[in-house]
Amino acid sequence: MNAEPGKIDTFLAIDNLTVEYPLQGGRKVHAVTDFTAHVKRGETLGLVGESGCGKSSAARAVMQLPRPTRGKVTLDGQDLTGLKGRALQQARRRFQMIFQDPIASLNPRMNIRDIVAAPLEIAGIGTEEERTQRVAEMLEKVGLNADQAMERRPHEFSGGQCQRISIARALILEPDLLVCDEAVSALDVSVQAQVLNLLEELKKELGLTMLFISHDLAVVKHVSDRVAVMYLGRLCELADAETIYRQPVHPYTRTLLDAVPEPDPDAPEREINLVPGELPSPVNPPSGCPFRTRCPRASEQCKAVMPELREITRGHIVACHHPLVPEAG
Repeated sequence: MNAEPGKIDTFLAIDNLTVEYPLQGGRKVHAVTDFTAHVKRGETLGLVGESGCGKSSAARAVMQLPRPTRGKVTLDGQDLTGLKGRALQQARRRFQMIFQDPIASLNPRMNIRDIVAAPLEIAGIGTEEERTQRVAEMLEKVGLNADQAMERRPHEFSGGQCQRISIARALILEPDLLVCDEAVSALDVSVQAQVLNLLEELKKELGLTMLFISHDLAVVKHVSDRVAVMYLGRLCELADAETIYRQPVHPYTRTLLDAVPEPDPDAPEREINLVPGELPSPVNPPSGCPFRTRCPRASEQCKAVMPELREITRGHIVACHHPLVPEAG
């Protein structure tokens, strides 16, 4: 199956996305393979998995940074993978990205006014005075004092404040889609909560559609309507957030959830069933199911046959020969 079952009202369509990085000797890093997901307008899709599973590569491919090796990314009916030059630059007003490192993503030689105004200047929007006014309004919207922030440089701000500046820059063009690549992983826990709440408020106020990438399942649950789980570049499970956390059906998803610590010091101790081994090499992935080298339920079928995505219950899809719950009859 090459498409997500039951897709309706699609705003962002990612179809058979494949990202490969060439190596010497003709080898390739298979970062993302045949990844398919569809996001409705106003929805937040969380994308989770351990480090190295291809989350960031998928996010950058959606942004066309760089273009995917194969596959298609469609935003509101427009094929982004078919755009070039000026046409792609114009389309980029509609989709923006927040990067993982809030400090490294800001030019240390520019003041905050010029950093946030840069997208407007590149797009040729407004006069200098109008752009300055727009920057001030956006800084206030993300919780910063514009009068105090405009002339300062990134090193004068904390990590959380720098991420607020990054959010302001991403939203200055009033995009429809916001891609958040590990947007809070570099922040302290208390600051994470503030930034997550800010993103939720802005999503409702501005009507944003979001793709939220994280390795932290607790964070993803807080912000996502649906959750997609990746392993070694492939989608292995997708469902609404409540279903994923209440009844995961892929053994890898179950393992990720078991590893989430219980934020209650009085909670009874529970057994954590971590899978043995490390993530296989994306240069030479295993035959059949990519998770079968670490899966306690693996069989000869898993070794020989790649599992296809199939619907277990309505809206809940999984790529597994031996799911944790019976299929609906």
